[in-house]
Amino acid sequence: MDTQDDFVAARRSSWQALEELLGREVELHLLPPPAISQAGALYRDLCADLMRARSAGYDHELVTHLDGLAARAHNLLHGARPVELGALTEFVARSFPRALRRNARFFAIASALFVLPMAGALAATLLDPDFATAILPKSALEGAARSYAEGLQGRESSTDATMAGFYIRNNIGIAFRCFSAGILFGLGAAFFLLYNGLVIGATIGFVIARGHGENILTFVCGHAPFELTAICIAGGAGIQMGYAMIRTGGRTRLGSLRAAAPEVGAVVGGAALMLLIAAMVEGFWSPSGAPPPLKWAVAAIFTILVAAYLALAGRRGGGR
Repeated sequence: MDTQDDFVAARRSSWQALEELLGREVELHLLPPPAISQAGALYRDLCADLMRARSAGYDHELVTHLDGLAARAHNLLHGARPVELGALTEFVARSFPRALRRNARFFAIASALFVLPMAGALAATLLDPDFATAILPKSALEGAARSYAEGLQGRESSTDATMAGFYIRNNIGIAFRCFSAGILFGLGAAFFLLYNGLVIGATIGFVIARGHGENILTFVCGHAPFELTAICIAGGAGIQMGYAMIRTGGRTRLGSLRAAAPEVGAVVGGAALMLLIAAMVEGFWSPSGAPPPLKWAVAAIFTILVAAYLALAGRRGGGR
C-alpha cells in the first residue's frame, strides 16, 4: 500500500485541477461542455480518492480536506439551481403559452370532458333539483345553499388569508388528481374531469334552484376564469401523458413519457400558477362586499385577459 506522501504526490495535481474549476468566477453550468465533463471526471476520481484515504487510515486533516472538496463539487454539479427571475418571466411570457398551444388538442378534449358535463348537470338540476342528489348527498347540497343564502358582505382580513390558503390546497388537489390520474392511459384524467364537472354543475344548479343564484354566481365569477381554465389545462396534461403511453412512437412507455415530459411539465407548471392566482382572487376578492356589477365587470376583464394570454402570449420574440 502506498504511503500517504506517495498518495498525495500522485493525486495532488488532480485535486488542484478540480479546485481551479470550482474556483472560477463563472458558474459551473456556464462553462464550455469539455470543462463541465472534466469537472465530472475529476469529481468521480476525487470520490475514489476519498474512500481510499478513509480505508487506509490517512491523517484526519487530509480526509477532511478531500471531504470538503467533494462536497463543494457535488453541490455545484448536482445541486439544484436557484430559481431566476428571468427564467420565471420567460416561462410565464413564452414557454407555458407556447407549450399549451402546441398541445391544444389535449386541452380541447379536456375542456369538453369538463364543460359539457358541468353544463348538462346544471341544466338538469335547474329542471329537477332532485337530479343533484344523484351526484352529491342532499345534506351537502343544502349546506351549500345555506352558505349562499345571504349576500356577500366581506370577511376579516385574517379569515381571507386563511381561506386563500385553503383554496390553494383545494384547487391544486383537484388539478393534481386530474393530471396524475392520466397515468392510467388517460382514463383517470377523463374520469376526474367529468366527475368535477358534474359536481360543480349540480352544486351551482341546486343553489340557483333554492333562489340564491345571484349570490353564488357573483361569488364564483371572479376566480372562475383562472380556476376552471387551469383545471382543464391540468386535465389536458393528464390526457397527454396517457396518450404518450399509448402512442409511443417505437419507444418504451417509459421512454415515451420521458420524451413528453418537457411539454407536459410546462403545461402543468402554468396551470399551477393559474390556480395560485385563482386562490388569491377567491380568497380576497370573491367574498368581498364590492357591488355585483363591479364584480361582473372585473370577471369579464379577467376572462378576456386569460383568453388573450393563452392565445397570443409568446408569439413574438425568439425566447431562450
